[in-house]
Amino acid sequence: MSFVNRSGGEQKRQTQSASGAPPADDFDPGDPDVVKVHYDVSGWTIDQRAELAEAMVDAAVPHGWDGEELVVPEAAEDAADAVFARLEDLLGPFAVVLADDEPATEFLLDEWPPADLELLRRALVDAEIPHRWDGPRIYVATDAEEIVDDLLDAIERGDVASYDDNADDGPPDGALGRLYTIADRLARDPSESGARRDLFGLVPQLDPRTPPFGLAVRPWASIVAGGQALVDDFEAEADDSDVIGHAQELRTITRPYV
Repeated sequence: MSFVNRSGGEQKRQTQSASGAPPADDFDPGDPDVVKVHYDVSGWTIDQRAELAEAMVDAAVPHGWDGEELVVPEAAEDAADAVFARLEDLLGPFAVVLADDEPATEFLLDEWPPADLELLRRALVDAEIPHRWDGPRIYVATDAEEIVDDLLDAIERGDVASYDDNADDGPPDGALGRLYTIADRLARDPSESGARRDLFGLVPQLDPRTPPFGLAVRPWASIVAGGQALVDDFEAEADDSDVIGHAQELRTITRPYV
């Protein structure tokens, strides 16, 4: 059975023996008489793989390794899936691995400094873009080529934020989606009180210099300015036509990112 993409980026396949014998407690990944499930975690960091191995032991899930694949007996598949789901909540998102036989575009980054490579790695994971690394080369899904090309340019210009994942200076989770929804509601009805409350609650929390990770500073600054323009409209008791116009503009510039 071929690899199947799963949420969280892990990839899974199954190997079937002739006998399909059930696994024993002393599971041997090389036993040809056992039906096995393989999880490709080649896109995971070393620390994430260590957490995975520890979680499998803690959950008493029989397992072994075949290169960069975690192998479990078919009988333990549900238990293994539960471990993956729990780790995704704690450690995710995980990289979505691009299979060797999938259409790919290659980028050579041998002159990039480590800090920029780390920014790119985190941005690709956050955006759930299928990819794989081969030394200084990265292969990305062909249908994401333009997005990645723009991202590379933004990182080289220094337009991509590099704040710590645990820092408190980033925008609230889901800020882009919330702004889009607010703009859409106000474009349809400028007197919608719920959208207005959401707008006034969200915009003061946004710093135009600190975008969501992976988004360039310039488009984010334009989006924040669009939200502030709506706040200014309400504070100045502007005409409905002004509110609708600014809401439509905010909806338009936010749409590509939600």
